Amino acid sequence: MPKTYNHLYSKIYSLKNLILAWRKARKGKTKKDYLIEFEADLRKNLLKLHEELKNQIYQTRPLITFILRDPKTRKISKSNFRDRIIHHALIRIIEPIFNKSFIHDSCANQIGKGNLFALGRFYLFMRKVSRNGKNNRWLNNNQIEGYCLKADIKHYFEEVNHQILLEILKRRIKDEKVIWLIKIILNNLPAGLGGEPHFNSKGMPLGNLTSQFFANVYLNEFDYFVKHKLRAKYYIRYVDDFVILYNSKEQLKIWKAEIDKFLKEKLKLELHPDKSKIISLLKGINFVGFRNFYHYKLLRKRNIRKMLSVVKKYKNGQISKEKMIESFQGWNAYAKWANSFKLRKEIVKEIYAPSPSPI
Repeated sequence: MPKTYNHLYSKIYSLKNLILAWRKARKGKTKKDYLIEFEADLRKNLLKLHEELKNQIYQTRPLITFILRDPKTRKISKSNFRDRIIHHALIRIIEPIFNKSFIHDSCANQIGKGNLFALGRFYLFMRKVSRNGKNNRWLNNNQIEGYCLKADIKHYFEEVNHQILLEILKRRIKDEKVIWLIKIILNNLPAGLGGEPHFNSKGMPLGNLTSQFFANVYLNEFDYFVKHKLRAKYYIRYVDDFVILYNSKEQLKIWKAEIDKFLKEKLKLELHPDKSKIISLLKGINFVGFRNFYHYKLLRKRNIRKMLSVVKKYKNGQISKEKMIESFQGWNAYAKWANSFKLRKEIVKEIYAPSPSPI
């Protein structure tokens, strides 16, 4: 039985914890109007949050929803700044309880992990499933063709079942007041028809810190199924995308069927029918933003198009040079992990090429 925890709620609403949560919530937001307004009377606003939590009269404020095209169209919902402080305050206390139970190859939204960590594990596993143990050389008779079950979960954040999530959380958290707060946060969904909030039994807004954490808690059940029931050794999950590498295509087909059954029966989820396939590693696997082959990796085409679009906007005078350089520096830091030297050189040439004169 997992270790259980009680008497957590007072730690969440303590002023010390709220101050630390406020500092985390404000990072990178110092010029935002809502932050300036909140900090105009910081002491009063933090004390108000403290009292609301202590007396269990805290209520969330409506979410701000917008569409992000990056390039995939996604609906992002952001909480009010005061609610984001509460999210940080909650996660600061309960995250260490659950992090201990996460598998090593759950790679998203955890300190010291991310897409580059997942990428490193992918290449390690690819080497392991593609050799027979006699030697480590490539492209010889000792190399075995490996396969990958590359899958993701259909509409994951929209389909997370609140009741199942709460049951998972309650196995470790025995403090009913903490569960009350989590319910308040889960019930804060985008406004429905007529502008009234709709309270649903499933779904989490993409833009919340709590959603990212709960996403890992929810799918930790799936991680344990894959690792301990199926005994799939070479498994990596990044949020709702996951891969299993193996040297038998038939075994991956069996595992895929069992995974689909488990997700439907235990977590009320299902695999994305178009994005869940078994692919030869020789053909390259799209994972964590790269197209991964045995000897090299490439940037995904949509990632390249996105950067070219930024350059085009700059050349057309739609964005400033500073904004373009900021975007390029972030993109370049990411792109250098791929075999992209020529591509990056060409984009730099395009940036500094003279713009065509208007006719």
